[in-house]
Amino acid sequence: MRSFSFSLSRFRRNSTPVLKQGEFVGSLDCGTTSTRFMIFDRYANIIAQRQIEFPQYYPEPGWHEHDPEEIIGTCDTCITDTCNDLEAAGWTKDSVKVIGITNQRETTVAWSRSSGRPLCPAIVWDDSRTKNTVVHFENKLENEGIEIDGSFKKGSEGAKALRDLTGLPLSTYFSAIKLRWMIDHHETVRQAHEEDDLLFGTVESWILYRLTGGKSSGLHVTEVTNASRTLLLNLHTLQWDPTLLRFFGFKPSILPKLASSSEVYGTIAKGPLQGVRIGGLVGDQQGALVGNKCLKQGEAKCTYGTGAFLLFCTGEDIVPSNHGLVTTVAYQDGPNGKPVYALEGSIAVAGSAIKWLRDSMDMVSSASAVNTLAESVPDTGGVYFVTAFSGLLAPYWDPGAAGLLIGLSSYTTPAHIARATLEANAFQTRAILESMKLDSKSDLKHLKVDGGMTNGDMVMSILADLGGFTVIRPEMRESTALGSALLAGSAIRLFGWDISKPETLAEVNTRGDTKFEPGMTEAEREKRWKGWQKAVERSKGWDEGVDE
Repeated sequence: MRSFSFSLSRFRRNSTPVLKQGEFVGSLDCGTTSTRFMIFDRYANIIAQRQIEFPQYYPEPGWHEHDPEEIIGTCDTCITDTCNDLEAAGWTKDSVKVIGITNQRETTVAWSRSSGRPLCPAIVWDDSRTKNTVVHFENKLENEGIEIDGSFKKGSEGAKALRDLTGLPLSTYFSAIKLRWMIDHHETVRQAHEEDDLLFGTVESWILYRLTGGKSSGLHVTEVTNASRTLLLNLHTLQWDPTLLRFFGFKPSILPKLASSSEVYGTIAKGPLQGVRIGGLVGDQQGALVGNKCLKQGEAKCTYGTGAFLLFCTGEDIVPSNHGLVTTVAYQDGPNGKPVYALEGSIAVAGSAIKWLRDSMDMVSSASAVNTLAESVPDTGGVYFVTAFSGLLAPYWDPGAAGLLIGLSSYTTPAHIARATLEANAFQTRAILESMKLDSKSDLKHLKVDGGMTNGDMVMSILADLGGFTVIRPEMRESTALGSALLAGSAIRLFGWDISKPETLAEVNTRGDTKFEPGMTEAEREKRWKGWQKAVERSKGWDEGVDE
Protein backbone atom coordinates (compact mmCIF):
# COMPACT_ATOMS: atom_id res chain seq x y z
CA MET A 1 0.00 0.00 0.00
CA ARG A 2 2.82 2.40 0.89
CA SER A 3 4.59 1.55 -2.32
CA PHE A 4 1.46 2.25 -4.33
CA SER A 5 0.88 5.54 -2.53
CA PHE A 6 4.46 6.65 -3.17
CA SER A 7 4.26 5.72 -6.82
CA LEU A 8 0.98 7.59 -7.23
CA SER A 9 2.38 10.79 -5.71
CA ARG A 10 5.43 10.55 -7.92
CA PHE A 11 3.16 10.06 -10.93
CA ARG A 12 1.22 13.20 -10.02
CA ARG A 13 4.38 15.25 -9.72
CA ASN A 14 5.68 14.01 -13.02
CA SER A 15 2.35 14.51 -14.77
CA THR A 16 2.48 18.32 -14.47
CA PRO A 17 1.96 19.53 -18.04
CA VAL A 18 4.96 21.06 -19.75
CA LEU A 19 4.19 24.61 -20.85
CA LYS A 20 4.73 25.48 -24.49
CA GLN A 21 7.07 28.21 -25.65
CA GLY A 22 5.56 30.64 -28.12
CA GLU A 23 6.05 34.13 -29.53
CA PHE A 24 3.48 36.73 -28.49
CA VAL A 25 3.19 40.48 -28.08
CA GLY A 26 1.36 42.21 -25.23
CA SER A 27 -0.60 45.44 -25.09
CA LEU A 28 -1.39 47.42 -21.95
CA ASP A 29 -4.43 49.53 -22.84
CA CYS A 30 -5.29 52.15 -20.22
CA GLY A 31 -8.54 53.80 -21.23
CA THR A 32 -10.74 56.34 -19.49
CA THR A 33 -12.62 53.89 -17.29
CA SER A 34 -10.62 50.67 -17.31
CA THR A 35 -7.27 49.01 -17.95
CA ARG A 36 -6.78 45.92 -20.10
CA PHE A 37 -3.79 43.74 -20.81
CA MET A 38 -4.06 41.67 -23.97
CA ILE A 39 -1.70 39.12 -25.48
CA PHE A 40 -1.79 38.67 -29.26
CA ASP A 41 -0.25 36.19 -31.65
CA ARG A 42 1.12 37.11 -35.08
CA TYR A 43 -2.35 37.04 -36.65
CA ALA A 44 -3.95 39.29 -33.99
CA ASN A 45 -5.70 36.38 -32.29
CA ILE A 46 -6.17 37.14 -28.60
CA ILE A 47 -4.42 34.46 -26.54
CA ALA A 48 -5.23 35.88 -23.10
CA GLN A 49 -6.69 39.07 -21.66
CA ARG A 50 -7.93 40.71 -18.47
CA GLN A 51 -9.79 43.98 -17.88
CA ILE A 52 -10.29 45.93 -14.64
CA GLU A 53 -12.28 49.13 -14.14
CA PHE A 54 -10.89 51.87 -11.92
CA PRO A 55 -12.81 54.56 -9.99
CA GLN A 56 -13.99 57.80 -11.59
CA TYR A 57 -14.12 60.90 -9.41
CA TYR A 58 -16.40 63.88 -10.09
CA PRO A 59 -15.80 66.21 -7.11
CA GLU A 60 -17.58 69.19 -8.71
CA PRO A 61 -19.73 69.81 -11.81
CA GLY A 62 -17.54 69.58 -14.90
CA TRP A 63 -14.65 68.01 -12.99
CA HIS A 64 -13.34 64.51 -13.76
CA GLU A 65 -10.37 63.04 -11.90
CA HIS A 66 -8.39 59.80 -11.64
CA ASP A 67 -6.04 58.57 -8.92
CA PRO A 68 -2.73 57.76 -10.70
CA GLU A 69 -1.90 55.14 -8.08
CA GLU A 70 -5.17 53.32 -8.78
CA ILE A 71 -4.34 53.32 -12.49
CA ILE A 72 -0.96 51.68 -11.77
CA GLY A 73 -2.64 49.18 -9.47
CA THR A 74 -4.94 48.03 -12.28
CA CYS A 75 -1.97 47.80 -14.67
CA ASP A 76 -0.04 45.53 -12.31
CA THR A 77 -3.06 43.34 -11.60
CA CYS A 78 -4.05 43.01 -15.27
CA ILE A 79 -0.53 41.96 -16.26
CA THR A 80 -0.32 39.40 -13.44
CA ASP A 81 -3.77 37.92 -14.05
CA THR A 82 -3.30 37.74 -17.82
CA CYS A 83 0.03 35.97 -17.40
CA ASN A 84 -1.68 33.46 -15.10
CA ASP A 85 -4.32 32.90 -17.78
CA LEU A 86 -1.60 32.49 -20.39
CA GLU A 87 0.03 29.73 -18.35
CA ALA A 88 -3.36 28.12 -17.69
CA ALA A 89 -3.79 28.01 -21.47
CA GLY A 90 -0.52 26.07 -21.72
CA TRP A 91 2.01 28.78 -22.63
CA THR A 92 5.00 30.07 -20.70
CA LYS A 93 4.93 33.73 -19.74
CA ASP A 94 8.35 33.95 -21.43
CA SER A 95 6.41 33.69 -24.68
CA VAL A 96 5.65 37.42 -24.35
CA LYS A 97 8.59 39.02 -26.16
CA VAL A 98 7.65 42.70 -26.04
CA ILE A 99 4.74 44.88 -24.92
CA GLY A 100 3.22 48.16 -26.05
CA ILE A 101 1.32 50.75 -24.02
CA THR A 102 -1.63 52.78 -25.25
CA ASN A 103 -3.53 55.32 -23.21
CA GLN A 104 -6.28 57.87 -22.78
CA ARG A 105 -4.72 61.02 -24.17
CA GLU A 106 -4.56 64.56 -22.70
CA THR A 107 -5.23 63.26 -19.16
CA THR A 108 -2.57 65.03 -17.13
CA VAL A 109 -0.44 63.61 -14.31
CA ALA A 110 1.92 65.57 -12.04
CA TRP A 111 4.33 63.73 -9.77
CA SER A 112 7.40 64.34 -7.65
CA ARG A 113 10.90 63.69 -8.94
CA SER A 114 12.17 63.07 -5.40
CA SER A 115 9.39 60.78 -4.11
CA GLY A 116 8.06 59.31 -7.35
CA ARG A 117 4.51 59.88 -6.08
CA PRO A 118 1.59 61.85 -7.55
CA LEU A 119 1.24 65.41 -6.27
CA CYS A 120 -2.50 65.70 -6.96
CA PRO A 121 -5.28 63.82 -8.74
CA ALA A 122 -4.92 63.41 -12.49
CA ILE A 123 -7.18 65.70 -14.52
CA VAL A 124 -9.00 63.62 -17.15
CA TRP A 125 -9.16 64.65 -20.80
CA ASP A 126 -12.87 65.57 -20.73
CA ASP A 127 -12.64 67.67 -17.56
CA SER A 128 -13.89 71.22 -18.18
CA ARG A 129 -12.85 73.04 -14.97
CA THR A 130 -10.19 74.97 -16.88
CA LYS A 131 -12.58 77.29 -18.76
CA ASN A 132 -11.19 80.29 -16.85
CA THR A 133 -7.65 79.23 -17.71
CA VAL A 134 -8.56 79.11 -21.40
CA VAL A 135 -10.09 82.60 -21.15
CA HIS A 136 -6.90 83.86 -19.46
CA PHE A 137 -4.71 82.65 -22.34
CA GLU A 138 -7.17 83.89 -24.95
CA ASN A 139 -6.86 87.33 -23.34
CA LYS A 140 -3.10 86.95 -23.25
CA LEU A 141 -3.06 86.23 -26.98
CA GLU A 142 -5.27 89.24 -27.57
CA ASN A 143 -3.37 91.74 -25.42
CA GLU A 144 0.24 90.50 -25.16
CA GLY A 145 0.48 87.98 -27.97
CA ILE A 146 2.86 85.07 -28.43
CA GLU A 147 6.52 85.65 -29.29
CA ILE A 148 7.47 84.23 -32.69
CA ASP A 149 10.99 84.87 -34.01
CA GLY A 150 11.52 87.88 -31.76
CA SER A 151 8.18 89.62 -32.42
CA PHE A 152 4.79 89.25 -30.75
CA LYS A 153 1.77 88.04 -32.70
CA LYS A 154 -1.48 89.30 -31.19
CA GLY A 155 -5.19 88.67 -31.62
CA SER A 156 -6.18 86.48 -34.55
CA GLU A 157 -2.56 86.43 -35.73
CA GLY A 158 -1.51 85.09 -32.33
CA ALA A 159 -4.20 82.38 -32.36
CA LYS A 160 -3.12 81.39 -35.87
CA ALA A 161 0.55 81.32 -34.83
CA LEU A 162 -0.31 79.03 -31.92
CA ARG A 163 -2.22 76.69 -34.22
CA ASP A 164 0.56 76.74 -36.82
CA LEU A 165 3.03 75.60 -34.17
CA THR A 166 0.90 72.99 -32.42
CA GLY A 167 -1.97 72.11 -34.76
CA LEU A 168 -4.31 72.78 -31.82
CA PRO A 169 -6.62 75.53 -30.58
CA LEU A 170 -6.73 76.81 -27.02
CA SER A 171 -9.17 74.47 -25.28
CA THR A 172 -9.89 72.82 -21.94
CA TYR A 173 -9.11 69.58 -23.79
CA PHE A 174 -5.33 69.79 -23.99
CA SER A 175 -2.73 68.99 -21.35
CA ALA A 176 -0.88 72.32 -20.97
CA ILE A 177 -4.10 74.02 -19.86
CA LYS A 178 -4.71 71.30 -17.26
CA LEU A 179 -1.13 71.50 -15.99
CA ARG A 180 -1.32 75.27 -15.69
CA TRP A 181 -4.46 74.85 -13.57
CA MET A 182 -2.66 72.34 -11.33
CA ILE A 183 0.23 74.73 -10.73
CA ASP A 184 -2.14 77.61 -10.05
CA HIS A 185 -4.47 75.71 -7.70
CA HIS A 186 -2.39 73.00 -5.96
CA GLU A 187 0.30 74.35 -3.64
CA THR A 188 2.21 71.04 -3.80
CA VAL A 189 2.43 71.25 -7.59
CA ARG A 190 3.38 74.94 -7.58
CA GLN A 191 6.16 74.34 -5.08
CA ALA A 192 7.47 71.29 -6.95
CA HIS A 193 7.55 73.38 -10.14
CA GLU A 194 9.52 76.16 -8.45
CA GLU A 195 11.98 73.67 -6.90
CA ASP A 196 12.50 71.62 -10.10
CA ASP A 197 10.89 68.63 -8.41
CA LEU A 198 7.88 68.43 -10.74
CA LEU A 199 7.56 65.75 -13.40
CA PHE A 200 4.73 66.16 -15.90
CA GLY A 201 3.34 63.54 -18.22
CA THR A 202 0.34 62.04 -19.90
CA VAL A 203 -0.83 58.59 -18.79
CA GLU A 204 1.56 56.52 -20.93
CA SER A 205 4.47 58.52 -19.50
CA TRP A 206 3.31 57.83 -15.93
CA ILE A 207 2.81 54.10 -16.61
CA LEU A 208 6.21 53.75 -18.30
CA TYR A 209 7.86 55.55 -15.38
CA ARG A 210 6.35 53.13 -12.87
CA LEU A 211 6.80 49.96 -14.91
CA THR A 212 10.50 50.71 -15.39
CA GLY A 213 11.16 51.21 -11.68
CA GLY A 214 9.59 54.46 -10.50
CA LYS A 215 11.73 56.59 -8.20
CA SER A 216 14.74 54.26 -8.35
CA SER A 217 15.11 53.68 -12.10
CA GLY A 218 11.94 54.89 -13.82
CA LEU A 219 12.15 56.47 -17.27
CA HIS A 220 10.54 59.89 -17.76
CA VAL A 221 9.62 59.58 -21.42
CA THR A 222 6.67 60.45 -23.64
CA GLU A 223 6.12 59.75 -27.31
CA VAL A 224 5.15 62.05 -30.11
CA THR A 225 1.44 61.24 -30.54
CA ASN A 226 0.73 62.02 -26.90
CA ALA A 227 3.12 64.98 -26.91
CA SER A 228 1.24 66.42 -29.88
CA ARG A 229 -1.83 66.74 -27.61
CA THR A 230 -0.16 68.94 -24.98
CA LEU A 231 0.03 72.37 -26.73
CA LEU A 232 3.77 72.24 -26.03
CA LEU A 233 5.12 70.29 -29.03
CA ASN A 234 6.22 71.95 -32.26
CA LEU A 235 4.56 69.80 -34.95
CA HIS A 236 7.22 70.69 -37.51
CA THR A 237 10.34 69.90 -35.45
CA LEU A 238 8.77 67.28 -33.13
CA GLN A 239 10.54 69.00 -30.24
CA TRP A 240 9.31 70.82 -27.16
CA ASP A 241 9.08 74.45 -28.17
CA PRO A 242 10.63 77.15 -25.91
CA THR A 243 8.10 79.68 -27.26
CA LEU A 244 5.23 77.56 -25.96
CA LEU A 245 6.90 76.96 -22.59
CA ARG A 246 7.32 80.71 -22.13
CA PHE A 247 3.74 81.39 -23.19
CA PHE A 248 2.28 78.96 -20.64
CA GLY A 249 4.92 79.64 -17.97
CA PHE A 250 6.53 76.20 -17.60
CA LYS A 251 10.09 75.24 -16.75
CA PRO A 252 11.79 72.84 -19.19
CA SER A 253 12.80 70.61 -16.25
CA ILE A 254 9.25 69.25 -15.92
CA LEU A 255 9.18 67.74 -19.42
CA PRO A 256 9.69 64.08 -20.32
CA LYS A 257 12.18 63.01 -22.96
CA LEU A 258 10.58 62.71 -26.40
CA ALA A 259 10.59 59.37 -28.22
CA SER A 260 9.02 57.80 -31.31
CA SER A 261 5.98 55.51 -31.24
CA SER A 262 8.00 52.37 -31.98
CA GLU A 263 11.34 51.75 -30.29
CA VAL A 264 12.63 49.93 -27.23
CA TYR A 265 12.39 52.39 -24.32
CA GLY A 266 13.35 50.06 -21.47
CA THR A 267 12.32 46.88 -19.67
CA ILE A 268 9.75 45.99 -17.03
CA ALA A 269 11.38 46.19 -13.61
CA LYS A 270 9.34 43.61 -11.68
CA GLY A 271 6.44 41.20 -11.80
CA PRO A 272 5.75 38.21 -14.05
CA LEU A 273 7.11 40.02 -17.11
CA GLN A 274 10.28 41.31 -15.45
CA GLY A 275 12.90 41.99 -18.10
CA VAL A 276 10.44 42.09 -21.00
CA ARG A 277 11.02 45.00 -23.36
CA ILE A 278 8.58 47.88 -23.73
CA GLY A 279 8.66 48.71 -27.43
CA GLY A 280 5.58 50.75 -28.35
CA LEU A 281 3.91 53.85 -26.92
CA VAL A 282 0.94 55.50 -28.60
CA GLY A 283 -2.14 57.54 -27.73
CA ASP A 284 -5.27 55.40 -27.88
CA GLN A 285 -6.84 57.01 -30.95
CA GLN A 286 -3.63 56.91 -32.96
CA GLY A 287 -3.26 53.32 -31.75
CA ALA A 288 -6.67 52.52 -33.23
CA LEU A 289 -5.60 54.13 -36.53
CA VAL A 290 -2.56 51.80 -36.64
CA GLY A 291 -4.63 48.83 -35.44
CA ASN A 292 -7.06 49.38 -38.30
CA LYS A 293 -4.03 49.50 -40.62
CA CYS A 294 -4.99 53.00 -41.80
CA LEU A 295 -1.35 53.76 -42.50
CA LYS A 296 -1.66 55.55 -45.82
CA GLN A 297 -2.86 58.98 -46.86
CA GLY A 298 -6.65 59.12 -47.25
CA GLU A 299 -7.54 56.27 -44.86
CA ALA A 300 -9.74 56.99 -41.84
CA LYS A 301 -11.20 55.37 -38.75
CA CYS A 302 -13.52 56.37 -35.92
CA THR A 303 -13.41 54.86 -32.44
CA TYR A 304 -16.62 55.01 -30.42
CA GLY A 305 -15.83 54.60 -26.74
CA THR A 306 -16.42 57.00 -23.85
CA GLY A 307 -15.95 59.70 -26.47
CA ALA A 308 -15.58 59.31 -30.22
CA PHE A 309 -12.49 60.14 -32.25
CA LEU A 310 -12.19 60.29 -36.01
CA LEU A 311 -8.71 60.31 -37.55
CA PHE A 312 -7.96 60.86 -41.24
CA CYS A 313 -4.40 59.96 -42.26
CA THR A 314 -2.67 62.70 -44.26
CA GLY A 315 0.66 60.87 -44.69
CA GLU A 316 3.81 62.93 -44.29
CA ASP A 317 1.92 66.16 -44.96
CA ILE A 318 0.98 68.49 -42.11
CA VAL A 319 -2.49 69.60 -43.21
CA PRO A 320 -3.71 72.65 -41.28
CA SER A 321 -7.41 72.81 -40.56
CA ASN A 322 -9.48 75.88 -41.29
CA HIS A 323 -12.73 74.15 -40.38
CA GLY A 324 -12.52 73.23 -36.71
CA LEU A 325 -10.35 70.10 -36.72
CA VAL A 326 -6.94 69.55 -35.16
CA THR A 327 -3.72 68.48 -36.82
CA THR A 328 -1.94 65.76 -34.92
CA VAL A 329 0.87 63.21 -35.18
CA ALA A 330 -0.52 59.82 -36.29
CA TYR A 331 2.63 57.83 -35.47
CA GLN A 332 6.39 57.78 -35.94
CA ASP A 333 8.02 54.49 -36.84
CA GLY A 334 11.28 54.58 -34.90
CA PRO A 335 13.53 57.47 -33.84
CA ASN A 336 14.76 57.93 -37.42
CA GLY A 337 11.40 57.37 -39.06
CA LYS A 338 9.50 60.14 -40.80
CA PRO A 339 6.42 61.19 -38.83
CA VAL A 340 2.99 60.49 -40.28
CA TYR A 341 0.26 63.05 -39.56
CA ALA A 342 -3.52 63.07 -39.34
CA LEU A 343 -6.50 65.37 -39.15
CA GLU A 344 -8.67 64.62 -36.13
CA GLY A 345 -12.13 65.45 -34.90
CA SER A 346 -13.03 64.61 -31.32
CA ILE A 347 -16.47 64.09 -29.80
CA ALA A 348 -16.41 64.42 -26.01
CA VAL A 349 -19.53 62.34 -25.33
CA ALA A 350 -20.33 59.08 -27.15
CA GLY A 351 -20.65 55.91 -25.07
CA SER A 352 -20.80 58.03 -21.92
CA ALA A 353 -24.23 59.30 -23.08
CA ILE A 354 -25.49 55.72 -23.05
CA LYS A 355 -23.99 55.26 -19.60
CA TRP A 356 -25.87 58.41 -18.56
CA LEU A 357 -29.16 56.92 -19.79
CA ARG A 358 -28.41 53.77 -17.78
CA ASP A 359 -26.88 55.09 -14.56
CA SER A 360 -28.30 58.59 -14.12
CA MET A 361 -31.69 58.38 -15.82
CA ASP A 362 -32.52 54.69 -15.19
CA MET A 363 -33.99 54.42 -18.69
CA VAL A 364 -32.28 51.10 -19.42
CA SER A 365 -30.78 48.30 -17.34
CA SER A 366 -27.74 47.77 -19.56
CA ALA A 367 -25.86 49.56 -22.31
CA SER A 368 -26.90 46.96 -24.89
CA ALA A 369 -30.57 47.55 -24.00
CA VAL A 370 -30.32 51.05 -25.53
CA ASN A 371 -30.15 49.49 -29.00
CA THR A 372 -33.26 47.39 -28.35
CA LEU A 373 -35.15 50.39 -26.97
CA ALA A 374 -34.12 52.64 -29.88
CA GLU A 375 -35.07 49.98 -32.41
CA SER A 376 -38.64 49.88 -31.07
CA VAL A 377 -39.45 53.20 -32.81
CA PRO A 378 -38.88 54.14 -36.48
CA ASP A 379 -37.48 57.59 -35.69
CA THR A 380 -36.93 60.05 -32.84
CA GLY A 381 -40.33 61.68 -33.14
CA GLY A 382 -38.61 64.99 -33.85
CA VAL A 383 -36.31 64.84 -30.80
CA TYR A 384 -32.66 65.94 -31.02
CA PHE A 385 -30.15 65.34 -28.23
CA VAL A 386 -27.03 67.53 -28.24
CA THR A 387 -24.83 65.59 -25.80
CA ALA A 388 -22.70 68.57 -24.74
CA PHE A 389 -22.18 67.43 -21.15
CA SER A 390 -18.81 69.20 -21.01
CA GLY A 391 -19.12 71.59 -23.94
CA LEU A 392 -18.61 70.72 -27.59
CA LEU A 393 -15.30 69.73 -29.16
CA ALA A 394 -14.63 69.49 -32.92
CA PRO A 395 -15.64 71.14 -35.10
CA TYR A 396 -17.56 73.55 -32.82
CA TRP A 397 -15.03 74.17 -29.99
CA ASP A 398 -17.54 75.70 -27.60
CA PRO A 399 -16.75 74.98 -23.93
CA GLY A 400 -19.87 76.93 -22.96
CA ALA A 401 -22.27 74.69 -24.89
CA ALA A 402 -24.75 72.77 -22.76
CA GLY A 403 -26.45 69.41 -23.13
CA LEU A 404 -29.79 69.90 -24.85
CA LEU A 405 -32.88 67.74 -25.48
CA ILE A 406 -35.16 69.60 -27.87
CA GLY A 407 -38.27 68.67 -29.81
CA LEU A 408 -39.94 67.05 -26.80
CA SER A 409 -43.72 66.66 -26.78
CA SER A 410 -46.38 64.57 -25.08
CA TYR A 411 -45.68 62.01 -27.85
CA THR A 412 -42.04 61.55 -26.69
CA THR A 413 -41.12 58.26 -24.99
CA PRO A 414 -37.85 56.88 -23.59
CA ALA A 415 -37.45 55.02 -26.90
CA HIS A 416 -37.34 58.32 -28.82
CA ILE A 417 -34.72 59.69 -26.42
CA ALA A 418 -32.67 56.48 -26.73
CA ARG A 419 -32.75 56.77 -30.52
CA ALA A 420 -31.85 60.48 -30.36
CA THR A 421 -28.84 59.52 -28.22
CA LEU A 422 -27.57 57.16 -30.92
CA GLU A 423 -28.29 59.74 -33.63
CA ALA A 424 -26.23 62.34 -31.77
CA ASN A 425 -23.10 60.27 -32.43
CA ALA A 426 -23.94 60.01 -36.11
CA PHE A 427 -24.62 63.73 -36.49
CA GLN A 428 -21.39 64.71 -34.72
CA THR A 429 -19.46 62.24 -36.87
CA ARG A 430 -20.95 63.82 -40.00
CA ALA A 431 -20.04 67.31 -38.73
CA ILE A 432 -16.41 66.21 -38.44
CA LEU A 433 -16.42 64.56 -41.85
CA GLU A 434 -17.86 67.67 -43.48
CA SER A 435 -14.87 69.60 -42.10
CA MET A 436 -12.45 66.90 -43.25
CA LYS A 437 -13.80 67.14 -46.79
CA LEU A 438 -13.10 70.86 -46.83
CA ASP A 439 -9.62 70.59 -45.29
CA SER A 440 -8.37 67.55 -47.20
CA LYS A 441 -10.16 68.30 -50.50
CA SER A 442 -11.30 64.67 -50.64
CA ASP A 443 -14.56 62.81 -50.09
CA LEU A 444 -14.65 59.82 -47.73
CA LYS A 445 -16.40 56.79 -49.26
CA HIS A 446 -16.19 54.50 -46.23
CA LEU A 447 -15.32 54.69 -42.56
CA LYS A 448 -13.68 51.96 -40.47
CA VAL A 449 -15.04 51.81 -36.93
CA ASP A 450 -14.19 50.19 -33.62
CA GLY A 451 -14.89 50.62 -29.92
CA GLY A 452 -17.60 49.42 -27.55
CA MET A 453 -20.49 51.32 -29.17
CA THR A 454 -19.95 49.58 -32.50
CA ASN A 455 -21.17 46.25 -31.13
CA GLY A 456 -24.77 47.31 -31.79
CA ASP A 457 -25.99 46.93 -35.38
CA MET A 458 -28.58 49.63 -34.73
CA VAL A 459 -25.89 52.23 -33.98
CA MET A 460 -24.01 51.33 -37.16
CA SER A 461 -27.11 51.47 -39.35
CA ILE A 462 -27.99 54.92 -37.99
CA LEU A 463 -24.41 56.08 -38.63
CA ALA A 464 -24.53 54.88 -42.26
CA ASP A 465 -27.99 56.41 -42.84
CA LEU A 466 -27.30 59.85 -41.37
CA GLY A 467 -23.70 59.98 -42.60
CA GLY A 468 -24.42 58.85 -46.14
CA PHE A 469 -21.36 56.57 -46.36
CA THR A 470 -20.45 52.90 -45.94
CA VAL A 471 -19.50 51.86 -42.41
CA ILE A 472 -16.99 48.99 -42.12
CA ARG A 473 -16.88 47.14 -38.80
CA PRO A 474 -14.07 44.56 -38.42
CA GLU A 475 -14.83 41.28 -36.69
CA MET A 476 -11.85 41.82 -34.35
CA ARG A 477 -12.42 45.31 -32.96
CA GLU A 478 -9.70 45.61 -30.32
CA SER A 479 -7.95 48.04 -32.64
CA THR A 480 -6.47 50.34 -29.99
CA ALA A 481 -4.68 47.53 -28.17
CA LEU A 482 -3.66 45.93 -31.45
CA GLY A 483 -2.13 49.21 -32.64
CA SER A 484 0.24 49.43 -29.68
CA ALA A 485 1.05 45.73 -30.13
CA LEU A 486 1.93 46.29 -33.80
CA LEU A 487 4.17 49.24 -32.91
CA ALA A 488 5.88 47.20 -30.17
CA GLY A 489 6.36 44.19 -32.44
CA SER A 490 7.68 46.43 -35.21
CA ALA A 491 10.29 47.88 -32.84
CA ILE A 492 12.01 44.48 -32.59
CA ARG A 493 10.80 43.20 -36.00
CA LEU A 494 8.83 40.42 -34.29
CA PHE A 495 7.08 38.26 -36.92
CA GLY A 496 8.77 40.45 -39.54
CA TRP A 497 6.37 43.31 -38.75
CA ASP A 498 7.47 46.71 -40.02
CA ILE A 499 5.03 49.60 -39.69
CA SER A 500 6.78 51.45 -42.50
CA LYS A 501 5.97 48.50 -44.81
CA PRO A 502 2.23 47.77 -44.52
CA GLU A 503 2.63 44.63 -46.63
CA THR A 504 4.41 42.97 -43.67
CA LEU A 505 1.10 43.19 -41.76
CA ALA A 506 -0.90 41.36 -44.44
CA GLU A 507 -1.62 38.38 -42.16
CA VAL A 508 -2.76 40.54 -39.24
CA ASN A 509 -6.49 40.68 -38.41
CA THR A 510 -7.88 39.11 -41.57
CA ARG A 511 -11.07 37.72 -40.05
CA GLY A 512 -13.32 39.86 -42.21
CA ASP A 513 -15.80 42.62 -41.50
CA THR A 514 -19.43 43.69 -41.69
CA LYS A 515 -20.52 46.52 -43.97
CA PHE A 516 -23.45 48.84 -43.28
CA GLU A 517 -24.76 50.72 -46.31
CA PRO A 518 -26.90 53.89 -46.13
CA GLY A 519 -30.59 53.24 -46.76
CA MET A 520 -32.08 56.66 -46.08
CA THR A 521 -33.06 58.97 -48.94
CA GLU A 522 -30.85 62.00 -49.50
CA ALA A 523 -33.83 64.33 -48.92
CA GLU A 524 -34.60 62.80 -45.53
CA ARG A 525 -30.89 62.82 -44.58
CA GLU A 526 -30.57 66.52 -45.33
CA LYS A 527 -33.79 67.34 -43.47
CA ARG A 528 -32.46 65.59 -40.34
CA TRP A 529 -29.07 67.26 -40.76
CA LYS A 530 -30.62 70.74 -40.84
CA GLY A 531 -32.56 69.90 -37.67
CA TRP A 532 -29.36 68.86 -35.93
CA GLN A 533 -27.60 72.08 -36.93
CA LYS A 534 -30.47 74.13 -35.47
CA ALA A 535 -30.28 72.14 -32.22
CA VAL A 536 -26.52 72.72 -31.92
CA GLU A 537 -26.98 76.47 -32.39
CA ARG A 538 -29.51 76.45 -29.52
CA SER A 539 -27.03 74.65 -27.22
CA LYS A 540 -24.08 76.96 -27.89
CA GLY A 541 -22.90 79.59 -25.43
CA TRP A 542 -25.15 78.52 -22.55
CA ASP A 543 -22.41 78.84 -19.95
CA GLU A 544 -20.90 82.20 -20.87
CA GLY A 545 -20.71 83.58 -17.36
CA VAL A 546 -17.00 82.82 -17.06
CA ASP A 547 -14.96 85.28 -15.05
CA GLU A 548 -11.23 85.44 -15.62
